[in-house]
Amino acid sequence: MKETKGIPTVSRFRFYTSAKRILENPLPFHHEKFEKVGDTFRLNLGFNRKIIFSRDSGFAEYVLQKNQKNYKKSEIQTRDMAKYLGHGLLTAEGEHWKKQRKLIQPAFHKKQLVSLLGSMHEAILEELKKIRTDAPMDIFPVFNDLAFQTVVKSLFSEAVGQKEIDRLQYITEAAQKMLVRELRQPYLTWWFKLSGSIKEHLALTQEAREILKAIIEERKKSGKKEDDLLDMLLDSRYEDGTAMTEEQLIDEILILFTAGHETTSNALTFTCELLARHPHEQEKIFAEVMAAKQETDSLYEFLRKCSYTQMVIEEAMRLYPPAYFIDRVNLEDDEFEGKTYPKGSSLLFNIYEIHRHPKYWEAPEEFRPRRFSEAKTSHYYPFGAGPRKCIGNNFAMYEMVLTIAGLVSKYQISGVKDEIEIQPLITLKPKNAFLKFDAR
Repeated sequence: MKETKGIPTVSRFRFYTSAKRILENPLPFHHEKFEKVGDTFRLNLGFNRKIIFSRDSGFAEYVLQKNQKNYKKSEIQTRDMAKYLGHGLLTAEGEHWKKQRKLIQPAFHKKQLVSLLGSMHEAILEELKKIRTDAPMDIFPVFNDLAFQTVVKSLFSEAVGQKEIDRLQYITEAAQKMLVRELRQPYLTWWFKLSGSIKEHLALTQEAREILKAIIEERKKSGKKEDDLLDMLLDSRYEDGTAMTEEQLIDEILILFTAGHETTSNALTFTCELLARHPHEQEKIFAEVMAAKQETDSLYEFLRKCSYTQMVIEEAMRLYPPAYFIDRVNLEDDEFEGKTYPKGSSLLFNIYEIHRHPKYWEAPEEFRPRRFSEAKTSHYYPFGAGPRKCIGNNFAMYEMVLTIAGLVSKYQISGVKDEIEIQPLITLKPKNAFLKFDAR
């Protein structure tokens, strides 16, 4: 095995003396180290655990695309996250992942998603009714509910009650919070086990599985076709003609809940925070949306005409990428630009830093949606890259464009504080996103 070569190391002492602030927000610590030692460094966590952090976009492209066959996801997803979510697309690896990706991919093709736009739009408009104009409000809970409802309606149409939806949402979010505690405080693993916290959250996950099992069995018994995502997944067949097992189907649905609502609600909130601070961008969206409504009654054509709205969302995800880290482990020794990576090296690509690196972006801290009017840069990873790029990227973009278009067409948004606060958990979440909405 090769030795790690050419990579500066940050000591265990530096890590432990910064442990409290890393627990609250690791990004400032990482930024300081990148600025001090370079775009790739190794962090010594002790107990023979080392993690290599990088904001080198060329290295990210090499790992995620050019030499992706030599890399797999880390145990953070394949073991720790899978403990709560099962082995769906997000947490699966190897041949199992390939088999599932090939099976599910057609359900998320652009043409297939067109049939879901109506139910998606209805869910969005219903949730936007929660917006108040009498006082500033934290917009994140609205978008959190909106994104979850949109996933649920797209999956199940009307086949699930609000009580079940609320319970599924609670369990999804509770499991994520527990996972964050486990990952940020590995030295307390013994206590999480002894206190019963892990057992309690695994029981919650099992409850969610039972709810989903009942919904699936009811759909099968009814014989009714809703043309929603559940029908598409039930109708999907492997190459040998067999369907997914019920347990595998539940795994995939749990992944869709987590990946399908968490990142979207974050991105929508950050987009509104930025629009509140750039009212002229709101007016550009308003003009585009009004023109599109005059030109077409088709939701799909409407989305195609809202290109500037999409640029605004893309720029928001550049500045505040919901999936702000991408992790990989190499299967064999590797080398990139003079640095050597022994087999089994844990790599974490800091997407937040890549998206703000002055080497890759002009005026990286500025909100400039027009930068996305040109061809997409290779330094942009809001949905990942390569074969494991998020399967739901088109679904998420359709949902976000419809939401921002619907919101800006009815309200003017203004901010009530200067700073945009962040809360880095499994995803990059907004914090105290209080905004004011005035009816147009």
